[in-house]
Amino acid sequence: MKLESEFKVLSESNRMELLSELCKCGCEMNVSELHSCCGVDLSVISRHLAQLKSVGLIKSEKRGREVFYSLDVGSFAKRLREF
Repeated sequence: MKLESEFKVLSESNRMELLSELCKCGCEMNVSELHSCCGVDLSVISRHLAQLKSVGLIKSEKRGREVFYSLDVGSFAKRLREF
């Protein structure tokens, strides 16, 4: 995957805000927790999280009915080094 994809995803302000919240937290968060921090509609948050995940900036883990998201900085940092 080319780095252009990651930077295109990062160019949207709501996605940057979600990524920022995950950075500040330093832990896993679900969509409801991100909604309370960002104030963006749940469906919009889910769509943005899917885009962040598709380029490898975040990862997810499903537990029961909830999905928890966290940063995947290792994969992004690796691609930056290979660039």
